[in-house]
Amino acid sequence: MPLLESDASMAEFSSNDLPDRLPFPPTTYSHILHCSYHDWHPRYRTLAPKSRVIPLSAAFVEYLRSDGIVLPPETVAPTDDDNLDTFSDSGEEEHDPSSEWQDIHTQIKNTISDLGGIVTPKLNWSAPKDAAFMAATNDTQCRSPNDIYLLLKSSDFITHDLDHPFDDCVPDATIDEPASTVDSPLPDVPYSLVLRKYVNFNPSLEFRCFVRNRVLLCMTQRDQNHFDFLFPMRDMLRSRIQSFFDEKLKDTFPESNFVFDVYIPAPHQRVWLIDINPWAQRTDPLLYSWLEILRMKDPIGVQEEEDDGAEEFVRISLHDGKIISTGTAEELEKDDSLGSSDSEEEHEGAEGDDEQAPFLPEFRLIKKDDPEAYAFSSTQYSAHKVPRELVDASLEGPGGMSEFMGQWHDILKKQQQEDRDAGSDSE
Repeated sequence: MPLLESDASMAEFSSNDLPDRLPFPPTTYSHILHCSYHDWHPRYRTLAPKSRVIPLSAAFVEYLRSDGIVLPPETVAPTDDDNLDTFSDSGEEEHDPSSEWQDIHTQIKNTISDLGGIVTPKLNWSAPKDAAFMAATNDTQCRSPNDIYLLLKSSDFITHDLDHPFDDCVPDATIDEPASTVDSPLPDVPYSLVLRKYVNFNPSLEFRCFVRNRVLLCMTQRDQNHFDFLFPMRDMLRSRIQSFFDEKLKDTFPESNFVFDVYIPAPHQRVWLIDINPWAQRTDPLLYSWLEILRMKDPIGVQEEEDDGAEEFVRISLHDGKIISTGTAEELEKDDSLGSSDSEEEHEGAEGDDEQAPFLPEFRLIKKDDPEAYAFSSTQYSAHKVPRELVDASLEGPGGMSEFMGQWHDILKKQQQEDRDAGSDSE
């Protein structure tokens, strides 16, 4: 059965072939909004892992945008008159940012309890995976509202959702005007917090799939490591994903171009929809390049638009590099005077089988000898990280930062002294 071309030529282009800009179609505001979790999740609720979507108020969004990390107090101070003296000498009362969005704070707390006590958060498009180092578990597991706030406010991915969701986008076209001429303000985003019931996902069974013109074009593993057991399962997994796309997404998602993520846990019978991403450069192509994907060929027989009139195909017969006959397929079939050699008949038969065989999207996995195959020790999102001690010190105010800088200075002096001692010993 034919596959999409996956030769090295697909991934390697000469400098003359590289365009100044990737040939993406214009990304519209509505395209970005259709890929927002709050928009697609109600339509595909039964296909996705258990989660809750909490609409966010303007006050909470402003809290996420604000500088610094100020978390609500873990416990509420007593308010009865008998205990006022106990807290009167403890300094200024601690500021509680959740007082401006107490209903959301309560809803988050209740949702965590309803979903089993552990959740993973995300905003409309992104999860704060780049801030996982801030959590005590070094992942995005959250057991309290403050765990969620810490991840959200520490994440550059969340900042992008808040401040740059429509970068490089164009307004939607009106009936009479092309999108490029429409002077339209940025649409309002109904920001939502998604809390997903925590599941210990096997990252080797997560896959990213690329759809162009409602055709499943290609797919790839998401985790950047080699998993030997995936190769014997490739055909089965491809079939599962193709069937899932054909039955659930192909004709129901409002966009014809998009990228979706799935999870297929053992026994590999059910496909779970994890996320839907824009068909845009901001979406990571993982084991592909976007230029490679954009230049991939559509399968034989797939047409972007249906023509009203029937098409007439002309067959050209060649012999020793010369055209010996032309005509429609029916005319040539009636002409018995043109004989074919055995090799020509075999070639035509093979070509016919190839056209009749179903199209299979390319499924790219990391091979054992690939440079990416041994990334177990590599650290993701390292550019986003700062020492946890520095964050803790910043939460304690100016005094905490001064103490941290003093300790850091002492550590540097000690290290320099040890280096000097080691140098003198070697001499």
